[in-house]
Amino acid sequence: MTLQRPALVCLAVLVTAVLAQSATAQKLKSVGVSRPAASAPPPARSGGGNGGYRGGGDGGYRGGGGRFGGWGGVATGVIGGVLSAIPPDRVIDDGMDDDGYGPPPPPARRQAQSAPRRNSNAPPAGERRLVPDEVVIELRNSATPAQIDALQRRFRLARISSTPIALTGTTFYRWRIPDRRSVAAVVRQLESDRLVASAQPNYRFTLQQTEARSEGDPAQYELAKLHLPQAHALAKGGKVRVAVIDSAVDTAHPDLAGAIADTFDATGTPLEPHAHGTAIAALIAGHGKLVGAAPEASILAVRAFDPKGGSAQGTTFAIVKGLDWAVAHQARVINMSFAGPADPAIHRALQAAHRKGIVLIAAAGNAGAKSPPLYPAADADVIAVTGTDAQDRLITVANRGRHIAVAAPGADLLVAIPGGSYEVSSGTSYAAAEVSGIAALLIERKSELKPEQIRGILTGTAKDLGPKGRDPEFGAGLADAYAAVNATETPVARANTGAR
Repeated sequence: MTLQRPALVCLAVLVTAVLAQSATAQKLKSVGVSRPAASAPPPARSGGGNGGYRGGGDGGYRGGGGRFGGWGGVATGVIGGVLSAIPPDRVIDDGMDDDGYGPPPPPARRQAQSAPRRNSNAPPAGERRLVPDEVVIELRNSATPAQIDALQRRFRLARISSTPIALTGTTFYRWRIPDRRSVAAVVRQLESDRLVASAQPNYRFTLQQTEARSEGDPAQYELAKLHLPQAHALAKGGKVRVAVIDSAVDTAHPDLAGAIADTFDATGTPLEPHAHGTAIAALIAGHGKLVGAAPEASILAVRAFDPKGGSAQGTTFAIVKGLDWAVAHQARVINMSFAGPADPAIHRALQAAHRKGIVLIAAAGNAGAKSPPLYPAADADVIAVTGTDAQDRLITVANRGRHIAVAAPGADLLVAIPGGSYEVSSGTSYAAAEVSGIAALLIERKSELKPEQIRGILTGTAKDLGPKGRDPEFGAGLADAYAAVNATETPVARANTGAR
């Protein structure tokens, strides 16, 4: 069939208009249309469709196919007819890049740019809880040394260290930004590269304790509050492995004699026993002057936090490395008495650990009532624990939120510190350690319990505090070790996971 020149001109105009409105680059080859994946369109405000305002359709304003849906059918038929006349070796380029904006990228970059877009892991504006000149990069294990070296040169980065992570089946790299580029800018640049599985800041996390005092009540009021003596008549944690991701533990402390199954240093810096890690380990498995929540549990002491003056800080890289080691060494419970920002890498590691049946417990945080949720406590796979005092009141520094699962004593506790000594300290850190010990009792009692069943037992047997029912301050209430251990003998009909 021979088309007249005016008809051809009309067809060309129509095709150009349709292509110009497309949100993705369109390469038209032979008799088909190949559309590289691009960033997801904004969701419809109501109804189905791709970009529609109301109702279904692809880009329509109202109703299926859009308000001017008739043109869609006409355009499709016309384009199909025009395409059938294009020789197989011809390619029509609309002059747009793969996002539909501006000129196309250079030919060498076309393949990488056509990869599916991901939500960026760049830090939010104003986020300061990160190492200012570092990024954490995740690569698939299939990446070759030559590819990794080329990636490093391409983005002008200096390699610090790397570690394979079995939990994710990838390798994590810690790289320094040697110039003055921001972490956010470098993360976004890395995310455009096809070789990079993920990139993000090396976030900083802090241990959740308040200032310690030297005097206090040595009677350990938390034992009675949690009904631990009664629970210990039934279970003591019998060699259940509890990993403590924390600062360095004083493994020679008398309260921890024989309790340390293994140790691991995820930091690579000179080892220095620290008060926080020692206190957490003893609150879980102490059996000397102090009585831990699970005095016969075995501690996997994972050092992921470096002392900085009187406190300690840990990073994404060290925490993921420690989590991976703990899982590989058969931890059944992982205690995380630290808090910080939402972290994609840690989230993925926790997901993988949860799928393996490991109970994850974290401190709610000590940032107070006005703080947004802190992580890892706010992670959906983690049991978040807040702290109370001897009068069952919430400690003032405790975070609030619908993710809080249970409470445990966290104010003015007598805790172990390096050198065989003791002090009185407070914080949601210590409440989390007590609940980790209770989880070990439940596992000893019934080893096949899954993480959500343990969550259900802890929340289902807790003593209600505050407003009736579950609330953002106390969660389900004060943990009860004796009631929880007894509950393992009867089926838990429904896990009380709470709102997330």
